[in-house]
Amino acid sequence: MSQILLLEDDESINRGIAFTLKKEGYQVVSCNTIAEAERAFYKETFQLIICDITLPDGNGLDFVRKIRRESSIHIIFLTALDQEIDQVMGYEAGGDDYITKPFSLSVLMLKVSAFFRKQKTTGQERLESGNICFYVQEMRVLTAGTEVSLTKNEWKMLRIFMEHPKQILTKNQLLEQLFDVEGDFVDENTIAVNVRRLREKIEPNSSKPEYIKNIRGIGYLWDKECHSYSSEKA
Repeated sequence: MSQILLLEDDESINRGIAFTLKKEGYQVVSCNTIAEAERAFYKETFQLIICDITLPDGNGLDFVRKIRRESSIHIIFLTALDQEIDQVMGYEAGGDDYITKPFSLSVLMLKVSAFFRKQKTTGQERLESGNICFYVQEMRVLTAGTEVSLTKNEWKMLRIFMEHPKQILTKNQLLEQLFDVEGDFVDENTIAVNVRRLREKIEPNSSKPEYIKNIRGIGYLWDKECHSYSSEKA
């Protein structure tokens, strides 16, 4: 599944890009503000972000800097800021590509298709543990062959556990990995809630977990062996 987050406050441009992307078979979540984009990013799983810079509730550069602290997702800036210094700042903020307005919709589509084509031909990291198969680059998770829909935090938490099997992770360690230290205050109960929701999606019986075990007073443990594989996609 190729899902794209589109952050563009110009309604006509937003509709035009979204329509064309959907016509090409991509799934698109369109946002007009940074606040909307942040909610979408932490709720769903995306492979690509197309982002304006000058937005009604802030600067797209700041949004991308925040995303970059926790994700390597591909980001294309699409903006009217066309000076060399603007482009430098875009790349320094974490952008992978920079397109200036007025722009060619065909060129944008070519860049998008080139990115997804490259994803299909480069190596794929796969984590396996019990009946769980985790395709890291695709951010896709299967349990017993059935795909599971995870939120951004659930996806991040699962990856942390599977990359550290048989290792006790404290609640503070999980908090540091899952949440931006400059963001809103979160307490340890937030971890318990996220663990419960993740268990409900991946455990055969969430009331008797086989994978994520609670270590009383300390944290949690992924209690199965986990193996990592790299393979070339066809």
